[in-house]
Amino acid sequence: MYQALYRKYRSQTFDEMVGQEVVATTLKQAVASGKISHAYLFSGPRGTGKTSAAKIFAKAMNCPNQKDGEPCNHCDICQDITNGSLEDVIEIDAASNNGVDEIRDIRDKSTYAPSRATHKVYIIDEVHMLSTGAFNALLKTLEEPTENVVFVLATTELHKIPATILSRVQRFEFKAIKEADINRHLAAVLEKEGLAFDTDALRLIARRAEGGMRDALSILDQALSLTSDGHLSLAIAEEITGSISLEALDEYVAALREKDVNQALAKLELIFENGKSMSRFATDLLNYLRDILLVQAGGDSGHQSDLFTANLSLSQGHLFAMIDLITDSLPEIKTGTQPKIYAEMMTIRLSQLEGPKEPALPANLEQDLQSLKEEVHQLKQAIKALNEGEKPAVALVTKTKQVSSQRYQVDRDKVITIMQETVVNSQQSREYLDALKGSWNEILERLTPQDRALLLGSEPVLANSENAILAFDAAFNAQQAMKRQDLNTIFGNIMSQTSGFSPNIMAIPREDFNAIRSEFAKSLKSETPAEEAPAEELIPEEFDFLAEKITIEEN
Repeated sequence: MYQALYRKYRSQTFDEMVGQEVVATTLKQAVASGKISHAYLFSGPRGTGKTSAAKIFAKAMNCPNQKDGEPCNHCDICQDITNGSLEDVIEIDAASNNGVDEIRDIRDKSTYAPSRATHKVYIIDEVHMLSTGAFNALLKTLEEPTENVVFVLATTELHKIPATILSRVQRFEFKAIKEADINRHLAAVLEKEGLAFDTDALRLIARRAEGGMRDALSILDQALSLTSDGHLSLAIAEEITGSISLEALDEYVAALREKDVNQALAKLELIFENGKSMSRFATDLLNYLRDILLVQAGGDSGHQSDLFTANLSLSQGHLFAMIDLITDSLPEIKTGTQPKIYAEMMTIRLSQLEGPKEPALPANLEQDLQSLKEEVHQLKQAIKALNEGEKPAVALVTKTKQVSSQRYQVDRDKVITIMQETVVNSQQSREYLDALKGSWNEILERLTPQDRALLLGSEPVLANSENAILAFDAAFNAQQAMKRQDLNTIFGNIMSQTSGFSPNIMAIPREDFNAIRSEFAKSLKSETPAEEAPAEELIPEEFDFLAEKITIEEN
């Protein structure tokens, strides 16, 4: 009788297990050191070797000739466990034996000593299928284990196992097997069978197995049933897996690259007429585009053809846009009632898709850069002149004025209003300004480094109960200070704590403030009576706006 490949080539030792080196090494060391626990839980995707590992483990712990944790597979114990005839190793399918009575029967019989083996082993497959009552019955057994009784539980759905069970077992995670490992194992199987094969065929089967060795061997078994000359070809592998041929994908993507929607639809129609699934087509198309990206990044897809090489000219941005569009269309193609229509609409959109365009640079970019360089150079020279106490060039000051006036407009009326208030209430305004200046260093210390840097080039020049005018050396800093609402709030809070009033910041370039102050002083002079003119000569220029408040008394 013919034996399926996945049964014929089932792993019989830990070293034969594919893709589970960590689990195999740990179990071998447990057997070799004699540190065997009473309960284990093997979890992971289907076909990754959980049940095979459980049987190997049962053989290893009971084999009288085990060496370094490996069973000999020649003694009566090992052979009977392999054949499933040893009464001390009981394998149970929880999908069909999930009731309380079955688990109670296991609990009762587990109290009996093993007849031939050293350990009595219960292998419960698909343990997540047990009912709640069955889990509770099993829990009692795991809480009070009988000596020399080992439970090995296997499941593909770890999240369905109660936490009370998980806390009483040693857990082993079986991972999905890598495509490369599956590919190598399939090649070894075919060599043992004396059959020839195409490398691309094995690569396709390994990809379709999705990390499960049992699925890979089952697909290989099906493919071999179609071969008549003892040679596994790519065409046979594509037929068995329902995959789209790489040649068809080459031609389809080439039509998309050329924006030839009619040719792309014709290739799609040919694929459909060959009985291929549209959802499989979309999935294979994603894998094809992925292979292009890998080759562009320096990898190797294993596929070589003239059209594939030509399709490598697609930009990465275009490829990512295509992948996004296919991913969005895939749910409709899979679940829709008319998958072919959805695939055709996807094809039309793909043929019209444009990759992201590079941003166009301004035609006069070089000229603008040169102009900026000259302005930066002039600013450096001006700063250097200011540091040395010299007066910067008039042309530069004029240009700076123009830039400042364009970027930041000072509310002159508001500044003049505040100046008028300081004249009317000069004593109180002086107290506000003195309080602000006295707290200035403390204010700077309590600000964040960013806010402190913004205010370092400024100083208080006028103040009343609601406003504090700060004169800035740089117009840009003044503009930024007025934009920072959080700075205004923090400033007011600090002033409220230190000086008892909470003014709003009014930032103004120092040059503009001096100009407004001069204008305000001249307006005061024009309003002063002629007989009081001599008093103006006794008032310093910077306090001209206080002239009308000063009286001259002769001694």
